[in-house]
Amino acid sequence: MKARIAASVVLAVGVALATAGCNLVAPQATRNIYDPSDGVGATIGDLALRNAFIVSNDGEEGTLVVTIVNDSADTETLEVQYESSEGRTDGELELVPGRNDIGPTAEQAVTMTGLDTVPGSLFPVYFQYGDVEGKELLVPVLTNALESYATLTPAPSA
Repeated sequence: MKARIAASVVLAVGVALATAGCNLVAPQATRNIYDPSDGVGATIGDLALRNAFIVSNDGEEGTLVVTIVNDSADTETLEVQYESSEGRTDGELELVPGRNDIGPTAEQAVTMTGLDTVPGSLFPVYFQYGDVEGKELLVPVLTNALESYATLTPAPSA
């Protein structure tokens, strides 16, 4: 009788290991954080930058497109810095609590001039606010060739 119980326990453990054994040794891919779109993301303090990319047809002038979620209860001022042909260039964004869309069709936009890059490359952009340590992201430079990006390039200057 005891042998039958022991055999049942061993069989049950064997079946459990055989059917779920992969989870014991293989990492779960669903736990990996990744950017599922064309842009890149980062978390800086209470600010979550999501899907950041630059739309530029000539590599000289472009528009920063990004969604930023401000998880704090306060409006935060985010500094955006990059190296242009004129030297270090700064921009500021006022981020209210919640979701903030940044781009040419949104309430706030960052037009980047003097980029000296080419579409298809990665361009370093530094983001920082308040006393929180900032982060430099390698932001993809895209063209407006895709229909969804057609309206995102900077307006031609007169």
